[in-house]
Amino acid sequence: MAPRGGAFKLLHPHEIGAPVLQALLAQSGIDAQSVDAVVAGNALGAGGNPARMIALAAGLARRCAAYSVDTQCCAGLDAVTMAAGLLAAGNASVVIAGGVEAWSRAPIRQHRPLRQGDPALEYERPAFAPDPEQDPDMLLSAARYAARHRYARAAQDAYAMLSHARAQGARDELAREIVPVAGLDQDAHPRVLAPERVVRMPLAAVTDAPEVAADASSAAAPGDPRTWALSPLAIAPRADGAAFVALATAEACRRLGLRGRAVWRGAASVGSAPETPLLAAAEASRVLLARLGLSMSELSVIELHDAFAVQALSFCDAFGLDPRRLNRRGGGLARGHPIGASAAIALVRVLADLQDEAGGALGMTAVAGAGGIGAAAVVERT
Repeated sequence: MAPRGGAFKLLHPHEIGAPVLQALLAQSGIDAQSVDAVVAGNALGAGGNPARMIALAAGLARRCAAYSVDTQCCAGLDAVTMAAGLLAAGNASVVIAGGVEAWSRAPIRQHRPLRQGDPALEYERPAFAPDPEQDPDMLLSAARYAARHRYARAAQDAYAMLSHARAQGARDELAREIVPVAGLDQDAHPRVLAPERVVRMPLAAVTDAPEVAADASSAAAPGDPRTWALSPLAIAPRADGAAFVALATAEACRRLGLRGRAVWRGAASVGSAPETPLLAAAEASRVLLARLGLSMSELSVIELHDAFAVQALSFCDAFGLDPRRLNRRGGGLARGHPIGASAAIALVRVLADLQDEAGGALGMTAVAGAGGIGAAAVVERT
């Protein structure tokens, strides 16, 4: 992955995604003509069918079906869940699924004028809930949650620094799952961070919650909104990137001589409070674990796409987890957030870490998306 405006700034989604898909085929030994469908998460393409563009650019058969999924941050994982559904329904036997985002090339968005002669109105993002009160800016929503539940900026920054340190320390391991594109052969964002520099970072989001603001008496007071604010480090940076996995039925594996690395155990997609979308990942995880009859303690690998550090801390508190159990080689805070691809990247991380796991064989990916939607999936190493 590359930060927005970085190494991939001139590339469209299919130019980022196609090389990853081709490398996946070469690694797995799947012939391009054997792929029945491509399912790709994409949030910023503003229409069209990026999955079809990727399929054609990667040299797949013209008959190959193509589905593009937009559930925002959940899209990369929802795309894989949809692929599993295609296999289970007998509508395909080999599917490539994941996500891609070219944030650097995202179209400029405008609303058409209501009256002739009026200018078009540019906007940054669409609405995610019909009631504006339920659709706050996501940074503000995270800052409100951090203040109300007393997640201090210092704790958020400490978690984010751990994410960067883990990603920095795992470059060799991560290289095994990274495809060089446009001269970039490693995630570009992770960095060595000095604590004294982190403390001096300006605030990125501060709560406007009146019950918190009313308590403030000084800059050092526990009630000061700045105590619970979000720094830039505690927010996953905008990024470009792609990730894909191959799924096949047992019959297709036998027919094509493929060896699966993991079995799809199940997934859940849920809705929760739209005004606090960061909570949806935990809700999806609860639903899925209950459905599968599993507990969090039975999972060897847990990968949460952490768009915010406060989201990860809240997730850990919800399940009684030590934060060090999450994202063992760094998360979205270190790598970046290419919206439609982020959850697929987290799934790739789970699959890769399960291969190195000496103990248990179960891993879970979880993600939350704008509008209060969440997704989670469990896989089991074969």
